[in-house]
Amino acid sequence: MVHKRVRTAVFPVAGLGTRFLPATKAMPKEMLTVVDRPLIQYAVDEAREAGIEHFVFVTGRNKGVIEDHFDRQFELETTLEARGKVEALAELRMDLPSAGRTSFTRQQEPLGLGHAVWCARDIVGDQPFALLLPDMLFRSEPGVLKQMIETYEETGGNLVAVEEVPPEDVSSYGIVARGEGPDEGFRITQMVEKPKPEDAPSNLIISGRYILQPEIFNLLAEQTKGAGGEIQLTDAMQTLMRSQTFIGVKYRGQSFDCGAKIGFLTANVVYALDREDIRDGFLAELHKLGVGREIN
Repeated sequence: MVHKRVRTAVFPVAGLGTRFLPATKAMPKEMLTVVDRPLIQYAVDEAREAGIEHFVFVTGRNKGVIEDHFDRQFELETTLEARGKVEALAELRMDLPSAGRTSFTRQQEPLGLGHAVWCARDIVGDQPFALLLPDMLFRSEPGVLKQMIETYEETGGNLVAVEEVPPEDVSSYGIVARGEGPDEGFRITQMVEKPKPEDAPSNLIISGRYILQPEIFNLLAEQTKGAGGEIQLTDAMQTLMRSQTFIGVKYRGQSFDCGAKIGFLTANVVYALDREDIRDGFLAELHKLGVGREIN
């Protein structure tokens, strides 16, 4: 069966980033860098690898720098060219989506993830779309969204990336119940938001990557406020499950919750060690501090 192709990705980037104050007082948390690339760039790179053609950013106040990041800066490019910085110039140009491939819309109030997704409704239209939360950074090959697209081409419906956590940690996450099917595409039979460990249907958490059908927008338009006084995406997905299939994809790879300081710092260490151009120098500095001697 042929399913509508997923061409559009939505990136909710309107959050206040309060866990990283004062760094995020004037700079969006999505522009925090892991080594030398902003978090939002990693998410866009993941979407491009998966074949996404249209990138929709749901922004808020003080987020204009994200729009600038995905635009050309002619003065900078001219300077790099004049100084012979050919590789740096090529990388900047490679990172940019093609002209007309980006859209920006405002979430004027911080009313939750569900509301942020709803704000993209007129741009997405009547098509399935990917949803990527830039706080979540994935080290995987291929990227998590590409793994999901491969499953979607077989199953259609709505897809959610999941991963396992220790059972005692389930109360911090949205949890899915696993039905029939393999790791790369099993039926989700239930979703529960932050259950007590003894009530959790599994230890599989929702991991910040989704493929959703456009019917979710109508449900979000009518969705009442849920946990935290916000419009919750999970609540709307639970309603949509009554009429549409939801598939879980237990992705292959490693995640870093860069919305939390420990996850962000860990990601910087891991990604630095992955980089051939800085790995040895970074290890030498770690050794001076008395750490990292077991890393080769």
